[in-house]
Amino acid sequence: MPTENFRGRYIPTWRPMPLRDKVEARFARGSKALAEPKGNEYTISAIKADTGSYTGHVMPHPKMLETAEGFLERAIEDGILIDGVVSRAGDDVHLLMTHNYGTGAKEIHGLAWAIFLETTGIAKAMHLYGAGQDILKSEFSGNVQGMGPGVAEMEIKERATEPIIFFGADKTSPFAWNRPLYEMFADHTSTIGLVVDDKMEGGFLFEVKELKENRNALFLSPKDNNELLAYVGSQANAIERIWRARDKMICAVTSTSRLSYIANKYVGKDDPVMWVRVQSGLPAVGEALNPFAFPSLVPGGMRGSCWRPLMPCSEFDCDPTYNDGPPRVIALGFQMCNGRFSEPTDHLGDISFDNARRKCLEIADYMQRHGAFEPGRLPDEDLEYGGIPKIRERVKNRFVSLDGFKHSCKQSELFDTLEEKLKE
Repeated sequence: MPTENFRGRYIPTWRPMPLRDKVEARFARGSKALAEPKGNEYTISAIKADTGSYTGHVMPHPKMLETAEGFLERAIEDGILIDGVVSRAGDDVHLLMTHNYGTGAKEIHGLAWAIFLETTGIAKAMHLYGAGQDILKSEFSGNVQGMGPGVAEMEIKERATEPIIFFGADKTSPFAWNRPLYEMFADHTSTIGLVVDDKMEGGFLFEVKELKENRNALFLSPKDNNELLAYVGSQANAIERIWRARDKMICAVTSTSRLSYIANKYVGKDDPVMWVRVQSGLPAVGEALNPFAFPSLVPGGMRGSCWRPLMPCSEFDCDPTYNDGPPRVIALGFQMCNGRFSEPTDHLGDISFDNARRKCLEIADYMQRHGAFEPGRLPDEDLEYGGIPKIRERVKNRFVSLDGFKHSCKQSELFDTLEEKLKE
């Protein structure tokens, strides 16, 4: 529901809360059988989409978030979901769900698709900006992968204690997770546990995706760190999953959809999400958050066409405004219990990240002053908008090859030729 942010300002923001307790409160205990995990195994899913926002690309309307909650509550009542949470970062709606259907399940993806169609309808009725922006296909095909929404889900066996962090970013691409994940699971300067925790011996397996080619490969850290860095240091690639090497336990999963590759044009940034399991032989909570104290540059910001710093922020202060940014990241910590979410901890809203936010604003100012000059904007081949290619096509005949002119020719001869091309 609308609430106050941490500065005490009343704004139409959103507090994500687990819905299972709310559903159970409507029934006498034991009067309705709700879904439970099979043993201690279940699937945890995050499916997100931008289906409309106000004003511009800032935040979804509370009616859209309330509608999404209503769908998840009914799915819990009907035994489809174990639990669910609706959250958001910037203009994206996040559906966080636990269930017994496995990854890529038609029942879960179909539920998400129905929610996003409904929120699109609300956005259209209210004339909100970008209504249905991430809905790139007209017919549901059983799985929302490749249809616009972003997906991060994994099947887990719940540990004796299962802390997990959901990260959601706005106004950026899957590349935003590469450096943080590398530092969490491969860099001892961020995660001292890699050296002092014997449960982390043997390292971690990184599954890396070549985004345009849609190909994946595994790298074993620390053995393959040089090869790993050669790939994950480029925005052409994204870390998709991470496993602990000694027992193949899945540790992290990200969304890697590139909207421009699906639509063959710019329709908005990808705004990735990810799950990271923590503690007990994995990075501690603090080690998983450490990388976000450095506001590194990521693709995104205004028109998805700039390099801008990634700002760690509270769930109550995640509305990109200045130059459509800076790109934001939230972190919601959950303590899982039999597939049920606890109330979330708003990790990146902590005062520990105040210096990072100040530095982020300074960097954003600096990068903004570049205007249309690199590195303020992305290189031509990475621009999401098509304006520059159209300009190049329009003026390409003005250019004259210098091969036909002798080094000794007069400047006026070349100028006359160039001027004739300008007049054409």
